[in-house]
Parts: sequence; C-alpha cells; structure tokens
Amino acid sequence: MQHSVDSLVRLLESYRGRDKVIRTFCYGSQLIGGILSRKEEADASSHNLGKSLLLFSAQLSHCRTVLRLFDDISMLAYSHSYGFGSQEKDGIVRWISVLTNMADQFYYPCEHVAWAADAHLVRVKSERWWLFGTVLWGTSLLLGILRSIRILMLLKQKLRKCDKDASSRHQIHKRIQVELLCIFGCLTDLSNAIHWMPRGFLWAGQFPPWLVGLMGTVSSLVGLIKLQVDCDQTCAAE
Repeated sequence: MQHSVDSLVRLLESYRGRDKVIRTFCYGSQLIGGILSRKEEADASSHNLGKSLLLFSAQLSHCRTVLRLFDDISMLAYSHSYGFGSQEKDGIVRWISVLTNMADQFYYPCEHVAWAADAHLVRVKSERWWLFGTVLWGTSLLLGILRSIRILMLLKQKLRKCDKDASSRHQIHKRIQVELLCIFGCLTDLSNAIHWMPRGFLWAGQFPPWLVGLMGTVSSLVGLIKLQVDCDQTCAAE
C-alpha cells in the first residue's frame, strides 16, 4: 500500500506524470459523463451527474491547455538536442522523428493563439487556429505510428539474429511490446483528432462524448503504462 502511494506521489510530482493523470481523469470523466447523460431511462440525478462530469472534463481539458503555454521552450530544447537525429542508425526512423518534432513544435504556438483568441486576448478567429493545431497533432500521431512500425520491422530483423541469446531476446520482446502500445495509443488519439476535424472529413464530428472519452481514456492509460516502463528502464540503468 505504501509503495503504491509513494509511486503515485512521485508521478504527481513530475510534470509529465501529473499531465498524464489529469488527462486520464479528463477523458475518464467524459466517458462516464457521456454514458450517464445519454441514457434516456436514467433518472434526473444520474443525468445531472453526467452533465457535471462533462463540465469537470472540460475544465480539466482547459487546465491542460493553460499548462501547455509553458511547453514551447522544453520542446524546442528537445528538438535542438535531437537535431537531425545523427544518433539514429536507421535513416527512415531519423527523418520521421525530425518531422514529428517539427509538427510538435509548431503545434504549441497554434494552440496558444487559439487559446488567446477564446480568452479575447487577441482579435483573431480561434476556429482556424484550433484546426491548424488539430492537423499538426494528427500529423504527429500518424508519423508516430509510422515510426513505431519501422522500429518493429528493425526489431524483428534483430530478433532473428540473436536466436541463442535469451537476455537479448527478452529485451527485444519488451521493446516490441512498448512499440505496439505506442501504435495502439496513437491510433486511439488519431481517431479523436479526426473527430475534431471539420465535418465531411471521414468521421469528423460523429463521435458522441462517451466515445471520445473512451478513446482518450484508452490512450491515456497506454501513456501511463509507457511512462512506468520508461521509469523502470531509467531505474534499471542507474
């Protein structure tokens, strides 16, 4: 019990961990709220609870948007440190990663302008900037899927070359599982990104709130699992 509490405290003390916890609660509230508010046979109290959860979800989403106002510098530092990916052995992975960093870097200013427009801080139409941000987010997710697919191909090639090394095979299998999780998480987020595109584009605007919440909750849980795996690997390296 104490170990679980300590792990939760460490998670909440880090920016990435806190963001992922808020994200999970945000989409989880939208999932439950969407289900409760859509039930025609539900009583008034359940319906009101559903509406309250949807409002709570919207506030958490706004909280994350405000916190991301300060992410530009850290993203720029990461993009600068990665550069053109000279440390990557595979050229395809390198250039996909570079394009992903570019999409992520341009995403933040677009979201900031959209937020400022909604807050009446600047006199521009926020819809256009939200759309730019959604396109960049979707592009980043699609590139992330392609990157993971390429890494999976490389890992399978590597797996065939170490038939007798049990330790190496175990590590490769763990990396394969992580990349599969990444693909699954990106696909669920991409489904939501398409939903927030203008109507007429694939299934844009057709998801009910509970389905948006479901997709987001799944991707958030995948993010928490991946974060825990990254922490375990860091602790093992130390």
